[in-house]
Amino acid sequence: MIVFPCCKINLGLNVTERRPDGYHNLETIFYPIPLTDALEVVPLKEADAPYRLAQYGNAIEGPVEKNLVVKAYLMLKADYALPPVDIHLYKHIPSGAGLGGGSSDAAYMLCLLNKLFNLQLSEEKLIDYASRLGADCAFFVHGHPTFATGIGNIFSPITLDLKGWQIVIVKPDIFVSTPEAFRGITPHKPTHSLLDIVQQPVNTWRQSMLNDFEDSIFPAHPRIQEIKEQLYEAGAVYAAMSGSGSSVYGLFEATCSLPDNADFPDDFYFSCIL
Repeated sequence: MIVFPCCKINLGLNVTERRPDGYHNLETIFYPIPLTDALEVVPLKEADAPYRLAQYGNAIEGPVEKNLVVKAYLMLKADYALPPVDIHLYKHIPSGAGLGGGSSDAAYMLCLLNKLFNLQLSEEKLIDYASRLGADCAFFVHGHPTFATGIGNIFSPITLDLKGWQIVIVKPDIFVSTPEAFRGITPHKPTHSLLDIVQQPVNTWRQSMLNDFEDSIFPAHPRIQEIKEQLYEAGAVYAAMSGSGSSVYGLFEATCSLPDNADFPDDFYFSCIL
């Protein structure tokens, strides 16, 4: 069985307060984007190990056992009699991009195993498993536009449709760690809720829908800021860094000519009509 885990962008990101446990509360909107990986699982009747993982495409750092698709499999295997499996993962979504590619792979793995082995797990149960793997993993179980609060793990579905808009995603070869992203943040309550802002026309978002991480990351990594400026110069109606970076996306009207891949020769580039 094969599935195609999608990614997400963050529409706005406000870091609202530091929690007693050292984490930060935030608010953001997750929106699914059809930039995908490919994930295939085949049962193995005879095997000398519980699983085999073959990885293709973009390189994934770290040992195999730390891969989130393996963690998802082992989590379910601890509760259900799953057979050994052959896992094939093709990575197209760049890592360290703020696009949630690894989290999506994990959530899709849970859903794939549930269907492949007829575990009959409810969506609520799948969300519970996914939340153990990462704060935003549970979003990808249903993959609908979502308002997220808490540490990015409390979800409220919203009505939002960007169908017909064109999107360009550009990721430079820059890695931004989570500690680095939070280091320069001063938590604050936003003047206007993202739930109100997102109901306004997209061409009003530029001045009001902000990603707080840009203030700390842009001075440290000017190339990320340059990409945002390039997207605006090319005609984007709205552009922003996704999550804690380092990818930047731009939304373009359907009648606008998109910037060409050649405009970002050293960067990962993706475009599509939503």
